[in-house]
Amino acid sequence: MKGDFVEFKYGWPVVLAGSIGISLGMSPLPFYTIGVFAQPLTQEFGWTIGQVMTGLVPFCIATVFSAPFAGYLSDRFGVRPVALASMLLFSLAMMAFSLNNGSLVVYFALWSLLSVVGAGTLPITYTKAISRWFQHKRGLALGMALVGTGIGGAIAKVYAAGLIDMFGWRTAYIGVGLLPLVVAFPVVYLLFRDVDDPKVEQRATDMAKARPPGYADNQIYGYSFPQAMRDWRFWLLCAIFLPLSFALGGPIPNLETMLTSKEFARSDAIIMASFLGYSVYVGRVMAGYLLDIVWAPALACVLQMMPAISMYIFTLPDPTYAQMVTGIVVLGVAAGVEYDLLAYLVARYFGMRSYARIYGTLYAFFGLGAGFGPAIFGSIYGQTGSYDLAMQYSMWGFIICSLSFLLLGRYRDEQLKAMV
Repeated sequence: MKGDFVEFKYGWPVVLAGSIGISLGMSPLPFYTIGVFAQPLTQEFGWTIGQVMTGLVPFCIATVFSAPFAGYLSDRFGVRPVALASMLLFSLAMMAFSLNNGSLVVYFALWSLLSVVGAGTLPITYTKAISRWFQHKRGLALGMALVGTGIGGAIAKVYAAGLIDMFGWRTAYIGVGLLPLVVAFPVVYLLFRDVDDPKVEQRATDMAKARPPGYADNQIYGYSFPQAMRDWRFWLLCAIFLPLSFALGGPIPNLETMLTSKEFARSDAIIMASFLGYSVYVGRVMAGYLLDIVWAPALACVLQMMPAISMYIFTLPDPTYAQMVTGIVVLGVAAGVEYDLLAYLVARYFGMRSYARIYGTLYAFFGLGAGFGPAIFGSIYGQTGSYDLAMQYSMWGFIICSLSFLLLGRYRDEQLKAMV
Protein backbone atom coordinates (compact mmCIF):
# COMPACT_ATOMS: atom_id res chain seq x y z
CA MET A 1 0.00 0.00 0.00
CA LYS A 2 2.84 2.39 0.84
CA GLY A 3 4.35 1.86 -2.62
CA ASP A 4 1.03 2.73 -4.23
CA PHE A 5 1.48 6.37 -3.22
CA VAL A 6 5.22 6.71 -3.80
CA GLU A 7 4.60 9.14 -6.68
CA PHE A 8 3.19 11.69 -4.24
CA LYS A 9 6.53 11.73 -2.40
CA TYR A 10 8.13 13.27 -5.47
CA GLY A 11 5.22 14.90 -7.29
CA TRP A 12 3.31 16.69 -4.50
CA PRO A 13 4.70 20.17 -5.39
CA VAL A 14 3.23 19.90 -8.89
CA VAL A 15 -0.18 18.81 -7.54
CA LEU A 16 -0.23 21.67 -5.00
CA ALA A 17 0.83 24.28 -7.55
CA GLY A 18 -1.65 22.91 -10.06
CA SER A 19 -4.51 23.04 -7.57
CA ILE A 20 -3.83 26.66 -6.61
CA GLY A 21 -3.14 27.73 -10.19
CA ILE A 22 -6.33 26.14 -11.50
CA SER A 23 -8.40 27.47 -8.58
CA LEU A 24 -7.59 31.07 -9.51
CA GLY A 25 -7.47 30.69 -13.28
CA MET A 26 -9.74 31.12 -16.25
CA SER A 27 -11.72 27.97 -15.59
CA PRO A 28 -13.49 28.92 -12.32
CA LEU A 29 -13.21 32.67 -11.76
CA PRO A 30 -15.27 34.06 -14.69
CA PHE A 31 -17.94 31.33 -14.55
CA TYR A 32 -18.46 31.36 -10.81
CA THR A 33 -18.52 35.15 -10.42
CA ILE A 34 -20.56 36.30 -13.42
CA GLY A 35 -23.79 35.45 -11.62
CA VAL A 36 -22.74 37.60 -8.65
CA PHE A 37 -21.89 40.56 -10.90
CA ALA A 38 -25.08 40.18 -12.98
CA GLN A 39 -27.43 42.05 -10.66
CA PRO A 40 -25.28 45.17 -10.07
CA LEU A 41 -24.49 45.39 -13.80
CA THR A 42 -28.17 45.22 -14.75
CA GLN A 43 -29.01 47.84 -12.13
CA GLU A 44 -26.29 50.29 -13.20
CA PHE A 45 -26.43 49.92 -17.00
CA GLY A 46 -29.99 48.71 -17.59
CA TRP A 47 -28.81 45.49 -19.22
CA THR A 48 -30.87 42.30 -19.03
CA ILE A 49 -29.67 39.11 -17.36
CA GLY A 50 -29.46 37.53 -20.82
CA GLN A 51 -27.15 40.32 -22.04
CA VAL A 52 -24.85 39.92 -19.05
CA MET A 53 -24.67 36.15 -19.55
CA THR A 54 -24.07 36.61 -23.28
CA GLY A 55 -20.59 37.80 -22.35
CA LEU A 56 -19.71 34.13 -22.02
CA VAL A 57 -20.46 33.58 -25.74
CA PRO A 58 -17.53 35.63 -27.16
CA PHE A 59 -15.46 34.31 -24.26
CA CYS A 60 -16.02 30.71 -25.28
CA ILE A 61 -15.89 31.36 -29.03
CA ALA A 62 -12.44 32.83 -28.43
CA THR A 63 -11.60 29.76 -26.32
CA VAL A 64 -12.20 27.57 -29.39
CA PHE A 65 -9.02 29.11 -30.78
CA SER A 66 -7.10 30.13 -27.65
CA ALA A 67 -7.28 26.75 -25.87
CA PRO A 68 -5.72 24.72 -28.74
CA PHE A 69 -3.14 27.47 -29.22
CA ALA A 70 -2.26 27.35 -25.51
CA GLY A 71 -1.92 23.58 -25.93
CA TYR A 72 0.43 24.08 -28.88
CA LEU A 73 2.55 26.56 -26.93
CA SER A 74 2.68 24.17 -23.97
CA ASP A 75 3.87 21.28 -26.16
CA ARG A 76 6.35 23.57 -27.92
CA PHE A 77 7.82 25.69 -25.11
CA GLY A 78 6.80 23.89 -21.92
CA VAL A 79 3.90 24.25 -19.53
CA ARG A 80 5.57 26.44 -16.89
CA PRO A 81 6.33 29.57 -18.96
CA VAL A 82 2.92 29.39 -20.62
CA ALA A 83 1.10 29.13 -17.28
CA LEU A 84 3.04 31.99 -15.66
CA ALA A 85 2.75 34.43 -18.57
CA SER A 86 -0.94 33.68 -19.02
CA MET A 87 -1.66 34.11 -15.30
CA LEU A 88 -0.18 37.61 -15.30
CA LEU A 89 -2.17 38.71 -18.36
CA PHE A 90 -5.36 37.03 -17.14
CA SER A 91 -5.16 38.94 -13.85
CA LEU A 92 -4.84 42.27 -15.67
CA ALA A 93 -7.70 41.41 -18.05
CA MET A 94 -9.99 40.52 -15.14
CA MET A 95 -9.30 43.86 -13.48
CA ALA A 96 -10.02 45.67 -16.76
CA PHE A 97 -13.74 44.88 -16.33
CA SER A 98 -13.81 47.60 -13.67
CA LEU A 99 -13.30 50.20 -16.43
CA ASN A 100 -16.55 49.37 -18.25
CA ASN A 101 -18.57 52.50 -19.05
CA GLY A 102 -21.83 50.75 -19.93
CA SER A 103 -20.96 49.71 -23.47
CA LEU A 104 -21.96 46.15 -24.31
CA VAL A 105 -19.39 46.16 -27.11
CA VAL A 106 -16.62 46.89 -24.60
CA TYR A 107 -18.07 44.29 -22.21
CA PHE A 108 -18.06 41.57 -24.88
CA ALA A 109 -14.59 42.60 -26.08
CA LEU A 110 -13.24 42.24 -22.54
CA TRP A 111 -14.64 38.71 -22.35
CA SER A 112 -12.87 37.83 -25.62
CA LEU A 113 -9.62 39.34 -24.34
CA LEU A 114 -9.95 37.36 -21.10
CA SER A 115 -10.08 34.12 -23.10
CA VAL A 116 -7.21 34.98 -25.42
CA VAL A 117 -4.73 35.91 -22.67
CA GLY A 118 -5.97 33.51 -19.99
CA ALA A 119 -6.06 30.18 -21.84
CA GLY A 120 -2.73 29.17 -20.34
CA THR A 121 -4.33 29.18 -16.88
CA LEU A 122 -6.76 26.45 -17.93
CA PRO A 123 -6.14 22.86 -16.77
CA ILE A 124 -4.40 22.24 -20.12
CA THR A 125 -1.00 23.22 -18.74
CA TYR A 126 -1.31 21.82 -15.23
CA THR A 127 -2.85 18.47 -16.12
CA LYS A 128 -0.16 17.79 -18.71
CA ALA A 129 2.59 18.10 -16.10
CA ILE A 130 0.61 16.12 -13.51
CA SER A 131 -0.17 13.33 -15.99
CA ARG A 132 3.56 13.00 -16.69
CA TRP A 133 4.55 12.98 -13.03
CA PHE A 134 1.84 10.45 -12.12
CA GLN A 135 0.99 7.17 -13.82
CA HIS A 136 0.04 4.72 -11.09
CA LYS A 137 -2.16 7.23 -9.22
CA ARG A 138 -2.83 9.59 -12.09
CA GLY A 139 -6.57 9.82 -11.48
CA LEU A 140 -6.17 10.69 -7.81
CA ALA A 141 -3.45 13.26 -8.55
CA LEU A 142 -5.61 14.91 -11.22
CA GLY A 143 -8.59 14.93 -8.88
CA MET A 144 -6.59 16.54 -6.08
CA ALA A 145 -5.30 19.25 -8.42
CA LEU A 146 -8.62 19.91 -10.09
CA VAL A 147 -10.40 20.44 -6.76
CA GLY A 148 -9.07 23.93 -7.29
CA THR A 149 -11.97 24.79 -9.57
CA GLY A 150 -14.47 23.96 -6.84
CA ILE A 151 -12.61 25.61 -3.97
CA GLY A 152 -11.65 28.66 -5.98
CA GLY A 153 -15.13 29.03 -7.39
CA ALA A 154 -16.84 28.78 -4.00
CA ILE A 155 -14.48 31.25 -2.35
CA ALA A 156 -14.48 33.67 -5.29
CA LYS A 157 -18.29 33.77 -5.37
CA VAL A 158 -18.60 34.76 -1.70
CA TYR A 159 -15.52 37.02 -1.88
CA ALA A 160 -16.88 38.90 -4.92
CA ALA A 161 -20.32 39.27 -3.31
CA GLY A 162 -18.74 40.70 -0.16
CA LEU A 163 -16.65 43.20 -2.11
CA ILE A 164 -19.71 44.29 -4.11
CA ASP A 165 -21.74 44.88 -0.95
CA MET A 166 -18.94 46.85 0.72
CA PHE A 167 -17.23 48.71 -2.11
CA GLY A 168 -19.24 48.24 -5.32
CA TRP A 169 -18.81 46.09 -8.41
CA ARG A 170 -15.84 48.00 -9.88
CA THR A 171 -13.67 47.44 -6.81
CA ALA A 172 -14.89 43.84 -6.71
CA TYR A 173 -13.56 43.20 -10.23
CA ILE A 174 -10.17 44.58 -9.17
CA GLY A 175 -10.21 42.42 -6.05
CA VAL A 176 -11.06 39.27 -7.99
CA GLY A 177 -8.43 40.09 -10.61
CA LEU A 178 -5.73 40.44 -7.97
CA LEU A 179 -6.26 36.90 -6.66
CA PRO A 180 -4.29 35.09 -9.43
CA LEU A 181 -1.46 37.62 -9.27
CA VAL A 182 -1.05 37.82 -5.49
CA VAL A 183 -1.92 34.26 -4.42
CA ALA A 184 -1.37 31.83 -7.31
CA PHE A 185 1.57 33.34 -9.20
CA PRO A 186 4.19 32.96 -6.40
CA VAL A 187 3.18 29.34 -5.71
CA VAL A 188 3.23 28.32 -9.38
CA TYR A 189 6.55 30.11 -9.89
CA LEU A 190 8.19 28.22 -7.02
CA LEU A 191 6.66 24.74 -7.30
CA PHE A 192 5.32 24.07 -10.80
CA ARG A 193 7.80 22.18 -13.02
CA ASP A 194 7.44 19.40 -15.58
CA VAL A 195 9.38 16.13 -15.27
CA ASP A 196 11.89 17.15 -17.97
CA ASP A 197 12.79 20.43 -16.24
CA PRO A 198 16.55 20.32 -15.48
CA LYS A 199 15.94 21.70 -11.96
CA VAL A 200 13.95 18.60 -10.95
CA GLU A 201 15.80 16.02 -13.05
CA GLN A 202 17.03 13.96 -10.10
CA ARG A 203 13.64 13.98 -8.38
CA ALA A 204 11.90 12.84 -11.60
CA THR A 205 14.45 10.07 -12.12
CA ASP A 206 14.07 8.80 -8.56
CA MET A 207 10.29 8.78 -8.92
CA ALA A 208 10.40 6.75 -12.15
CA LYS A 209 12.59 4.15 -10.44
CA ALA A 210 10.32 4.00 -7.38
CA ARG A 211 7.09 3.32 -9.29
CA PRO A 212 5.46 -0.13 -8.89
CA PRO A 213 6.48 -2.72 -11.54
CA GLY A 214 4.70 -2.50 -14.88
CA TYR A 215 4.61 1.30 -15.16
CA ALA A 216 6.56 3.20 -17.77
CA ASP A 217 9.34 5.67 -17.16
CA ASN A 218 8.99 9.37 -17.97
CA GLN A 219 9.29 8.81 -21.71
CA ILE A 220 6.65 10.56 -23.84
CA TYR A 221 4.55 8.25 -26.00
CA GLY A 222 1.16 8.18 -27.70
CA TYR A 223 -0.69 9.75 -30.62
CA SER A 224 0.53 12.77 -32.50
CA PHE A 225 -2.09 15.47 -32.91
CA PRO A 226 -2.83 14.58 -36.59
CA GLN A 227 -3.17 10.91 -35.63
CA ALA A 228 -5.64 11.79 -32.87
CA MET A 229 -7.67 13.88 -35.31
CA ARG A 230 -8.10 10.77 -37.47
CA ASP A 231 -9.31 8.63 -34.57
CA TRP A 232 -13.09 8.31 -34.13
CA ARG A 233 -12.75 8.36 -30.34
CA PHE A 234 -11.49 11.93 -30.53
CA TRP A 235 -14.61 13.07 -32.37
CA LEU A 236 -16.85 11.02 -30.09
CA LEU A 237 -15.43 12.91 -27.10
CA CYS A 238 -16.02 16.21 -28.94
CA ALA A 239 -19.63 15.19 -29.58
CA ILE A 240 -20.10 14.26 -25.91
CA PHE A 241 -18.43 17.18 -24.17
CA LEU A 242 -20.05 19.92 -26.28
CA PRO A 243 -23.68 19.25 -25.20
CA LEU A 244 -22.60 17.95 -21.79
CA SER A 245 -20.81 21.20 -20.97
CA PHE A 246 -23.85 23.11 -22.24
CA ALA A 247 -26.08 21.21 -19.81
CA LEU A 248 -23.62 21.61 -16.92
CA GLY A 249 -22.47 25.14 -17.65
CA GLY A 250 -25.88 26.62 -18.38
CA PRO A 251 -27.34 26.46 -14.86
CA ILE A 252 -24.19 27.33 -12.88
CA PRO A 253 -23.84 31.09 -13.61
CA ASN A 254 -27.64 31.42 -13.52
CA LEU A 255 -28.06 29.84 -10.08
CA GLU A 256 -28.49 33.09 -8.15
CA THR A 257 -31.09 34.40 -10.60
CA MET A 258 -32.88 31.05 -10.69
CA LEU A 259 -33.02 30.89 -6.90
CA THR A 260 -34.34 34.43 -6.52
CA SER A 261 -36.96 33.65 -9.19
CA LYS A 262 -38.09 30.82 -6.88
CA GLU A 263 -38.70 33.47 -4.17
CA PHE A 264 -35.50 32.85 -2.19
CA ALA A 265 -33.80 35.95 -0.74
CA ARG A 266 -30.61 37.10 -2.51
CA SER A 267 -28.51 36.46 0.62
CA ASP A 268 -29.89 32.91 0.83
CA ALA A 269 -29.36 32.44 -2.91
CA ILE A 270 -25.65 33.29 -2.66
CA ILE A 271 -25.18 30.91 0.28
CA MET A 272 -27.08 28.12 -1.48
CA ALA A 273 -25.16 28.65 -4.72
CA SER A 274 -21.85 28.43 -2.83
CA PHE A 275 -22.66 24.77 -2.07
CA LEU A 276 -21.92 24.13 -5.73
CA GLY A 277 -18.24 24.90 -5.26
CA TYR A 278 -17.91 22.66 -2.22
CA SER A 279 -19.66 19.78 -3.97
CA VAL A 280 -17.36 20.25 -6.97
CA TYR A 281 -14.54 19.60 -4.51
CA VAL A 282 -16.19 16.32 -3.47
CA GLY A 283 -16.70 15.32 -7.10
CA ARG A 284 -13.08 16.05 -7.99
CA VAL A 285 -11.57 13.93 -5.21
CA MET A 286 -14.12 11.13 -5.53
CA ALA A 287 -13.69 10.87 -9.30
CA GLY A 288 -9.91 11.08 -9.03
CA TYR A 289 -9.83 8.17 -6.59
CA LEU A 290 -12.32 6.04 -8.54
CA LEU A 291 -10.69 6.64 -11.93
CA ASP A 292 -7.68 4.61 -10.78
CA ILE A 293 -9.99 1.72 -9.87
CA VAL A 294 -13.05 1.77 -12.17
CA TRP A 295 -13.18 1.78 -15.97
CA ALA A 296 -13.51 5.49 -16.73
CA PRO A 297 -16.37 5.35 -19.29
CA ALA A 298 -18.55 3.38 -16.85
CA LEU A 299 -17.81 5.86 -14.07
CA ALA A 300 -18.60 8.73 -16.44
CA CYS A 301 -21.90 7.13 -17.42
CA VAL A 302 -23.09 6.88 -13.83
CA LEU A 303 -21.86 10.21 -12.49
CA GLN A 304 -22.79 12.32 -15.52
CA MET A 305 -26.35 10.98 -15.49
CA MET A 306 -26.90 12.18 -11.92
CA PRO A 307 -27.55 15.86 -12.79
CA ALA A 308 -30.73 14.82 -14.58
CA ILE A 309 -32.11 14.63 -11.03
CA SER A 310 -30.99 18.23 -10.40
CA MET A 311 -32.72 19.44 -13.55
CA TYR A 312 -35.97 17.84 -12.36
CA ILE A 313 -35.67 19.47 -8.92
CA PHE A 314 -34.99 22.89 -10.47
CA THR A 315 -38.29 22.71 -12.39
CA LEU A 316 -40.40 22.11 -9.27
CA PRO A 317 -42.94 24.96 -8.87
CA ASP A 318 -42.38 25.52 -5.13
CA PRO A 319 -39.15 23.77 -4.05
CA THR A 320 -37.94 23.75 -0.46
CA TYR A 321 -34.54 25.01 0.67
CA ALA A 322 -33.37 21.42 1.21
CA GLN A 323 -34.53 20.31 -2.25
CA MET A 324 -32.67 23.12 -4.01
CA VAL A 325 -29.49 22.52 -2.03
CA THR A 326 -29.73 18.82 -2.92
CA GLY A 327 -30.06 19.67 -6.61
CA ILE A 328 -27.11 22.08 -6.43
CA VAL A 329 -24.90 19.54 -4.65
CA VAL A 330 -25.67 16.80 -7.18
CA LEU A 331 -24.96 19.22 -10.03
CA GLY A 332 -21.70 20.26 -8.38
CA VAL A 333 -20.50 16.68 -7.94
CA ALA A 334 -21.09 16.03 -11.65
CA ALA A 335 -19.34 19.28 -12.59
CA GLY A 336 -16.43 18.18 -10.43
CA VAL A 337 -16.14 14.90 -12.31
CA GLU A 338 -16.05 16.44 -15.78
CA TYR A 339 -12.57 18.01 -15.71
CA ASP A 340 -11.06 14.87 -14.19
CA LEU A 341 -12.64 12.80 -16.93
CA LEU A 342 -11.42 14.97 -19.78
CA ALA A 343 -7.81 14.94 -18.57
CA TYR A 344 -7.84 11.24 -17.69
CA LEU A 345 -9.47 10.10 -20.93
CA VAL A 346 -7.00 12.06 -23.05
CA ALA A 347 -4.06 10.45 -21.23
CA ARG A 348 -5.48 6.90 -21.37
CA TYR A 349 -6.79 6.90 -24.94
CA PHE A 350 -4.24 9.18 -26.67
CA GLY A 351 -1.11 9.23 -24.47
CA MET A 352 1.20 12.12 -23.60
CA ARG A 353 2.96 12.80 -26.90
CA SER A 354 0.60 15.62 -27.95
CA TYR A 355 -1.43 15.76 -24.75
CA ALA A 356 -1.74 19.54 -24.49
CA ARG A 357 -2.88 20.07 -28.10
CA ILE A 358 -5.40 17.21 -27.91
CA TYR A 359 -6.69 18.36 -24.52
CA GLY A 360 -6.80 21.96 -25.69
CA THR A 361 -8.87 21.10 -28.76
CA LEU A 362 -11.31 18.99 -26.75
CA TYR A 363 -11.50 21.77 -24.19
CA ALA A 364 -12.45 24.15 -26.99
CA PHE A 365 -15.57 22.07 -27.64
CA PHE A 366 -16.17 21.91 -23.91
CA GLY A 367 -15.79 25.67 -23.63
CA LEU A 368 -18.10 26.31 -26.57
CA GLY A 369 -20.95 24.47 -24.87
CA ALA A 370 -20.18 26.02 -21.50
CA GLY A 371 -20.22 29.48 -23.08
CA PHE A 372 -23.45 29.25 -25.02
CA GLY A 373 -25.21 27.41 -22.18
CA PRO A 374 -25.47 30.34 -19.72
CA ALA A 375 -26.45 32.77 -22.49
CA ILE A 376 -29.21 30.52 -23.81
CA PHE A 377 -30.42 29.76 -20.29
CA GLY A 378 -30.51 33.50 -19.58
CA SER A 379 -32.29 34.21 -22.87
CA ILE A 380 -34.96 31.59 -22.16
CA TYR A 381 -35.48 33.11 -18.72
CA GLY A 382 -35.75 36.58 -20.23
CA GLN A 383 -38.40 35.45 -22.71
CA THR A 384 -40.45 33.13 -20.49
CA GLY A 385 -39.67 34.25 -16.94
CA SER A 386 -38.60 30.68 -16.13
CA TYR A 387 -35.65 28.34 -16.64
CA ASP A 388 -37.88 25.24 -16.84
CA LEU A 389 -37.61 24.68 -20.61
CA ALA A 390 -33.80 24.87 -20.53
CA MET A 391 -33.70 22.47 -17.56
CA GLN A 392 -35.87 19.94 -19.40
CA TYR A 393 -33.59 19.92 -22.46
CA SER A 394 -30.54 19.61 -20.22
CA MET A 395 -32.06 16.65 -18.38
CA TRP A 396 -32.22 14.65 -21.62
CA GLY A 397 -28.77 15.86 -22.61
CA PHE A 398 -27.28 14.36 -19.45
CA ILE A 399 -28.93 11.01 -20.08
CA ILE A 400 -27.85 10.71 -23.74
CA CYS A 401 -24.30 11.99 -23.26
CA SER A 402 -23.61 9.82 -20.22
CA LEU A 403 -24.59 6.66 -22.11
CA SER A 404 -22.35 7.65 -25.04
CA PHE A 405 -19.20 7.32 -22.90
CA LEU A 406 -19.64 3.53 -23.02
CA LEU A 407 -18.78 3.55 -26.74
CA LEU A 408 -15.13 4.40 -26.06
CA GLY A 409 -14.13 0.78 -25.46
CA ARG A 410 -11.10 -0.58 -23.64
CA TYR A 411 -7.98 1.41 -22.76
CA ARG A 412 -5.15 1.18 -25.30
CA ASP A 413 -2.09 1.24 -23.04
CA GLU A 414 0.08 -1.20 -24.96
CA GLN A 415 -0.74 0.39 -28.31
CA LEU A 416 0.14 3.83 -26.94
CA LYS A 417 3.46 2.68 -25.45
CA ALA A 418 4.50 1.44 -28.90
CA MET A 419 3.91 4.93 -30.34
CA VAL A 420 7.10 6.65 -29.18
